[in-house]
Amino acid sequence: MKTNINFKIELYITWISEKVLLNSLFLLTLFCLSGQTVLQAQEVNYTKPSWYFGVAAATNYSFYRGSTHQLNSSLTPPVTFHNGEGAGLYLAPLIEFYKPNTRFGFMFQAGYDSRKGSFDQKTSPCNCPADLSTKLSYITVEPSIRIAPFKSNFYIYGGPRLAFNLDKSFKYSLGTNPAFPNQEATSEVSGDFDNIDQTLISMQVGAGFDIPLSSQKHKTQFLLSPFVNFQPYFGQHPRSTETWGLSTLRVGMALKFGQGSKVETQEVTEYPVQFSVNAPKNIAGERNVREVFPLRNYVFYDLGSNKIPSRYKLLQKENVKDFNEDQIGVTATVNPSGRSERQMTVYYNVINILGSRMIKNPSTTITLVGSSEKGSEDGVAMSESIKTYLVTVFGINASRITSKGQLKPNIPSEQLGGTKELELLREGDRRVSIESNSPELLMEFQVGPDAPLKPLELVTVQEAPIDSYITINANGASQTYSSWSLETTDQDGLVKVFGPYTQEKVSIPGKNIMGTRSEGDYKVKMIGTTKNGKIEEKVTTTHMVLWTPSKTEEGLRYSIIFEFNKSKTIAIYEKYLREVVTPKIPKDGVVIIHGHTDIIGEESYNLNLSLDRANEVKSILENALSDSGRKDVNFEVHGFGEEESTSPFKNKLPEERFYNRTVIIDIIPTK
Repeated sequence: MKTNINFKIELYITWISEKVLLNSLFLLTLFCLSGQTVLQAQEVNYTKPSWYFGVAAATNYSFYRGSTHQLNSSLTPPVTFHNGEGAGLYLAPLIEFYKPNTRFGFMFQAGYDSRKGSFDQKTSPCNCPADLSTKLSYITVEPSIRIAPFKSNFYIYGGPRLAFNLDKSFKYSLGTNPAFPNQEATSEVSGDFDNIDQTLISMQVGAGFDIPLSSQKHKTQFLLSPFVNFQPYFGQHPRSTETWGLSTLRVGMALKFGQGSKVETQEVTEYPVQFSVNAPKNIAGERNVREVFPLRNYVFYDLGSNKIPSRYKLLQKENVKDFNEDQIGVTATVNPSGRSERQMTVYYNVINILGSRMIKNPSTTITLVGSSEKGSEDGVAMSESIKTYLVTVFGINASRITSKGQLKPNIPSEQLGGTKELELLREGDRRVSIESNSPELLMEFQVGPDAPLKPLELVTVQEAPIDSYITINANGASQTYSSWSLETTDQDGLVKVFGPYTQEKVSIPGKNIMGTRSEGDYKVKMIGTTKNGKIEEKVTTTHMVLWTPSKTEEGLRYSIIFEFNKSKTIAIYEKYLREVVTPKIPKDGVVIIHGHTDIIGEESYNLNLSLDRANEVKSILENALSDSGRKDVNFEVHGFGEEESTSPFKNKLPEERFYNRTVIIDIIPTK
């Protein structure tokens, strides 16, 4: 019982001393923060510190294991002590270094490290209770590697522990046999353990969490960090004799401070943002679209294979006579705000379309150029797979087809020195290009090896055209806001959130806001974050009508396909835009031009790139109309970048990404 009482007394004393210490830390923290409140009004921002200094205080919970018998040369108890535990004080100044928003840093602590405690009471041969306690303590030096795995305030750390013995004293007592209550007890013996190692080398690991006590408006910034640390028994055998070892769990808190550097902020001029919502009346009208669908002269191959991918439609020889390219894209519903799987089905028939056209035009010839990162030999094998198919299935004379191989395509996606998204770029470069000088196979007004194949004309029913979208104008937002979002609330209180956005004009399909509701009054709130970090809200109300079909009207659609990262229209398209597309624009018509990109590259860059492409096409059409004396056409230009909800195709396969590098031209007749 004496051991338990002594242990409780020691715990109580340790608790009192640590409570006083933590109260002192708390008062010091309040003092430091109160000293900074004067600086708050200066509204000066500082960086987060890289160097921190402070103090750590904790309780060491030590667990004794092993055997302790001979205490020193003059005292050997009649019993051997084995297990024990105790609570001691840890107090150390500290230094930390880590750059803000990084994972790795360095920590260093050196201070007082108590491992005091009591062994479990033993009973001697005389049936007398024997007790042993120690005030074992060290000066400890603990350098650590600091890791913030999520670049957040949570961190883990670990490293060696170098301990120098400071106190090796013990107290030993032998009680009396309870069967002889009048027996005189022996005196308590105090002394020092012998064979104590003066230096220990062990290890320690831990975790902590930094709680900021001051903002970045203060040059001197404080952190309060609760932490837990574990030191296993490896290397922690206090004596060079016997088997006494100990493991320690340390639980505590650190107060740290550091100084940031003044942030030189440029004065941000805030411009008034003009917020408005345009909800078209959306008079019901089904729009048939006669689409000229471009046919890219590429067949893309899977990495590691020189066989025609299974996604491309291949025919049996007996089915060739029934193949008709005009019947591939039969009339079907196409939603331009989603992805058009039907159009990709047309594209995956490109080899069959090529074979059918070569049968109808027996004088035409082609060259198949395979581009492979493995070299020209693999490129030839890719080309030969298409040639073999055309010869064996479509019966094309082999002399009309030339196969070649090379390392890179003539217009590669992967650029020299590039380091980002290389796998996607290489998927796009592993392809067979269909080259020809036969006009019967090629797009109008275009010749040469880079010319696309002659397009197909498809008749589709378009749902929710772009001119039916809800348009939000936030004029001045790009100058004032770092970003802004949109919140719509219907008559039933249902709230939907859109964004964040950085551009000044956003178009949202009415169905995304309204769902199946045919019409209704909506509250539209714009929530902007200024470049100074302030939140601004602007609210308006508008009546929305969902676009629904009822009567027929026909529009035209043309597409321009761009090579990787090219914002200027391919030169061979200008004549096509002038002489094919422009004459199809009716008097007083509306031309809606929307640009898109694939997902390769930064989102903000792609947004600007798509708008550049759309404006280039608009410029060519406007100039062509002006040359013929026409100024009756209204243009709408949109750049959607890689926006998922509006991209024409998916971005999973290289074919889809190539078709997403596009400008789509919708020609709408006067209503």
